[in-house]
Amino acid sequence: MSNDTNQTAEAMFDKALSIAEKHLDKAIQEGGALGPYVAVAMIEAAVNAAVDETSHEDVVDMLRDLAAQIEADAETEDED
Repeated sequence: MSNDTNQTAEAMFDKALSIAEKHLDKAIQEGGALGPYVAVAMIEAAVNAAVDETSHEDVVDMLRDLAAQIEADAETEDED
C-alpha cells in the first residue's frame, strides 16, 4: 500500500473512531450504574457487526492488533 493510501485509511479510521466514541459515551451515560457493562456490551455488539460486515479472519486480526496496542500501553504505564 502506498503512503497516501495508508494516510487515507488512518484518517478514515480516526473519523470512525471519533463517531464510535461519541456514541459510546452517550450509551455509558444512559446506562448509569450499568455503564461499565454497557461498555463491554458495546464491544461485543461491535465485534458481531464487524464480522457481519467483513469476515471472522479480518476481525480476529484487528482484535489481535488492538490487544497488542493495549499490552504496549500497559507496559508503558508500568514503566512510568
